[in-house]
Amino acid sequence: MKAHDGMYIGGEWRPAAGRDRIEVVNPADEQVIASVPAGTEEDVDAAVRAARAAFPGWAATPPAERAARIAALRDVLVARKSEIAETITAELGSPIGFSERVHVGAPVAVAHSFAEIGATYAFEERLGNSTVLLEPVGVVGAITPWNYPLHQIVAKVAPALAAGCTIVLKPAEDTPLTAQLFAEAVHEAGIPAGVFNLVTGTGPVAGQAVAAHPGVDLVSFTGSTAVGKQIGATAGAAVKRVALELGGKSANVILPGADLAKAVAAGVGHVMNNAGQSCNALTRMLVHRDDYEEAVSLAAAAVAKYPTGDPRDPATRLGPVVNAKQHDRVRGYIAKGIAEGARLVAGGADAPAERGYFVAPTVFADVTPDMTIAQEEIFGPVLSILAYADEDEALSIANGTVYGLGGAVWAADEASAVAFARRMDTGQVDINGGRFNPLAPFGGYKQSGVGRELGPHGLAEYLQTKSLQF
Repeated sequence: MKAHDGMYIGGEWRPAAGRDRIEVVNPADEQVIASVPAGTEEDVDAAVRAARAAFPGWAATPPAERAARIAALRDVLVARKSEIAETITAELGSPIGFSERVHVGAPVAVAHSFAEIGATYAFEERLGNSTVLLEPVGVVGAITPWNYPLHQIVAKVAPALAAGCTIVLKPAEDTPLTAQLFAEAVHEAGIPAGVFNLVTGTGPVAGQAVAAHPGVDLVSFTGSTAVGKQIGATAGAAVKRVALELGGKSANVILPGADLAKAVAAGVGHVMNNAGQSCNALTRMLVHRDDYEEAVSLAAAAVAKYPTGDPRDPATRLGPVVNAKQHDRVRGYIAKGIAEGARLVAGGADAPAERGYFVAPTVFADVTPDMTIAQEEIFGPVLSILAYADEDEALSIANGTVYGLGGAVWAADEASAVAFARRMDTGQVDINGGRFNPLAPFGGYKQSGVGRELGPHGLAEYLQTKSLQF
């Protein structure tokens, strides 16, 4: 597997300033598959300077031309779909089928959406005797996570490009190979030198340097709430804009009269996808007490269809978690659930394989809202099922965390589901199994972040407003 021994800065691959390396480990067999440079403040400074130099020309490029470059980037991603999917499977452990359909399929759809939005977006409007201009904010520092390594890059880079911004990307250290492939795609798509720049490295060094650099005008970060708070504090001290997509503890509320079997199966699938490593995974299933034991039985049966396996096998539906630290973290939460009195219905803390960071798909019943597994983000294939007596209690449980990123409601009819969803303190809610929409804004309430990604709302994050009075 090819890895570039340098940083993509100013339209070319340049040697890193330092000698430190980051080893890339395949989580399915714990073998080192590559290494990349660990970027320093000097690397970040070079990347920001290149982005700053490229900004005036890119900002002045007509929106239709910028959109055409995004479309070209989309086409390169499509052409290299298999290579990218195999790389994501190797460094993240995602089952190859999921890598192809979601890890590559979703960002392709997002890139396509911004190619269209960017060509038609109203960057200027007339209000009374004023003309209002929406202008690019400047240089964007994008810091992305490992759980959706290509999607999170595209969700930041594509709207930034459409807005006329230039970018410095610092990807997660667990999945830098995907980011390097993306840089290759940017180059192949003919995006001008310096408009997009890549620095691999660790969060405390390269990530912090991006957030603190005075030449960065906006920091867009996706990751944990704890790190998001640090980045927000750093950016706030410099009066710098931030967009933060952080943690979640999403509730899947099944109201009486809903198709229980369908709702449970879909909910289990939502948690098991990507080995539970999704910030909006529906890890809390709320079921009316009259349907509770049936739902528990259905969940136990559904989770049995997600045995762990080699992620390169097309038949595998559940791969490993990303690294040893995450492996220990998830198993620790499972042990905590048992210790606090939850009923283990399936799975458990024992590792299902001697090698690889696999976690058994796990279901807990008799979970109460105050338990650790019901409050904290686990980021693994662990489902908690909670009972409620009426809709008010269900709403109290659903809203009873510091997070508010995603959610779902199932009901006998759409109107009932929508009425409940309107009362939820969360940024996005699926109604009776609603599908992914690349145009819909995604982001959170409360400690799940600030700002939105995707669609026209996502593009607006990268714009600033100027008004001309006549």
